[in-house]
Amino acid sequence: MPRVRVTLECTECHQRNYNTTKNKKTHPDRMELKKYCRFCRHHTLHRETK
Repeated sequence: MPRVRVTLECTECHQRNYNTTKNKKTHPDRMELKKYCRFCRHHTLHRETK
């Protein structure tokens, strides 16, 4: 199964800041990563969007 492109959205300001890829076979549920948000100006939780 190929890797799928996903978009990560800041949980605080709801800006879509990052694009990344994931393997759906090993990670079937939504990704959550702590990333830097340039709009909030600090590290926040970013969640995978549709």
